[in-house]
Amino acid sequence: MVAAAHPKVRFRFSTSNPQDMTTDVLHAMAAHDNICKYIHLPVQSGSNRILKKMNRLHTREEYFALIDNIRRIIPNCAISQDMIAGFPTETEEDHQDTLALMDYVKYDFGFMFAYSERPGTLAERKMEDDIPDDIKKRRLNEIIAKQQEHSHYRTQQFLGKTVCVLIEKNSKRSDNHWSGRTTQNTVVVFPKEGYAVGDYVDVHITDCTSATLMGTAVGHSSNI
Repeated sequence: MVAAAHPKVRFRFSTSNPQDMTTDVLHAMAAHDNICKYIHLPVQSGSNRILKKMNRLHTREEYFALIDNIRRIIPNCAISQDMIAGFPTETEEDHQDTLALMDYVKYDFGFMFAYSERPGTLAERKMEDDIPDDIKKRRLNEIIAKQQEHSHYRTQQFLGKTVCVLIEKNSKRSDNHWSGRTTQNTVVVFPKEGYAVGDYVDVHITDCTSATLMGTAVGHSSNI
């Protein structure tokens, strides 16, 4: 309803638990250009055993089915994750399940943490924090390294393409460049020229890092 009422404004979900992301939502996203093609889909772990201990309401298989639906209904959709390394009782096999899940999805970016007890949670009350810090750190580093690899893979797909960017602010590195985002929530940096914050600009992508696209503006965009 809001997308139809305000066709010149971008709308973006902040987050959605997997069990709440239904196919009717995906079809609504696909039907409206101004609903950003980006879904933050926390998974926390790739292991069914650990997901159950976390009291998460999805299984690994259900998560894969959801990913497949997103890819089918919104082929250009970016997906990001939340991941916890070293949850109580996590084994090396559980950790490998997480890495294998990441290989399946190839997330655009993610938010990754080593487990620490949070006061008042079920885990803090009922579970011993039994994974040594050095193992947590090693597993987290492996998750981060894999995510950086996948993020770079995703940004490389934009090389040579022209994308619509909503200008948000000055680039952190240069006052002569704008920083904005694509519909996939990817940051794009490009020379200022005659544009302003709030403009939609078509930018031809010429370079990238694992987190940022760089390019040159080719004109005001009729897209959003």
